Amino acid sequence: MSAAVIVAQEATANINSGLAMIGYGLGAIGPGIGVGVIFAAVINGTARQPEAQSKLMGIGFQTFILTEVLALIGLVLFFIASNA
Repeated sequence: MSAAVIVAQEATANINSGLAMIGYGLGAIGPGIGVGVIFAAVINGTARQPEAQSKLMGIGFQTFILTEVLALIGLVLFFIASNA
């Protein structure tokens, strides 16, 4: 192999890890906004109907877990992409 091909392959690896970092950062924005919207709705619902707080908190935590799974999947994909 020529030296130019080897240099190009190494440069591509560095770009891919950088793009993986940017991709994970952009991918974490969605779950971050989602968690804020979820708990804003829980607080709003509790303020309107205090007796429903336990039911709203249960639903809020379930949807919180679902949105955080998206962030964790993004983190796993980041490590897969940066090591490839």
